[in-house]
Amino acid sequence: MHVQEWLDTVPAAAVYAVVALVIGLESLGIPLPGEIILVSAALLSSQHGGIDPVVLGACASAGAVIGDSIGYAIGRKGGRPLLAWLGGKFPKHFSEGHVATAERSFQKWGMWAVFFGRFVALLRIFAGPLAGVLRMPYWKFLIANVLGGIVWAGGTTAVIYYVGVVAEDWLKRFSWLGLVVAVLIGIASMLIVKRRASKAQQTPEPVTAGE
Repeated sequence: MHVQEWLDTVPAAAVYAVVALVIGLESLGIPLPGEIILVSAALLSSQHGGIDPVVLGACASAGAVIGDSIGYAIGRKGGRPLLAWLGGKFPKHFSEGHVATAERSFQKWGMWAVFFGRFVALLRIFAGPLAGVLRMPYWKFLIANVLGGIVWAGGTTAVIYYVGVVAEDWLKRFSWLGLVVAVLIGIASMLIVKRRASKAQQTPEPVTAGE
């Protein structure tokens, strides 16, 4: 089956659900490729008439906000033992160096670390749980969480959607081009994350919340 014809058979509801679920789980603190999923779905919406980019952006925003809020609640209840447990389960993402890097960001920027952290792969995973562990006032966290989730998810969806629309003629001629672009973006994102992780691991020692 032609790739474009196959893409047209994908139910819009399934795309919305997958995007919201993956982004929500990533925001909760589980290392998942939320940004790659969002970029791929936004690109798909530019070629799939049944997928509304506005609804897609809303679902992505909802997943981000809800996931971060749950992560905050878990972090507030679990405290630092939770970070130690996550470090044992996901050493590549929750190593002492990564935690220290995230903590310094929170200490320096406060609620803005939650907002801008939405745009950084490492902080996107940490923001909710770490804000809870450090007992950031929930009202501050909620404001930054909602604004960051909407700007990141809505902005990413809009940009990628319009890029797909502009390239519509090419996409019609080469239906596989959209998938190739999504894969290349995904690879680039993973390389950036890996590079950031390597730099974080070079941190000499973690910084505690009280320092």
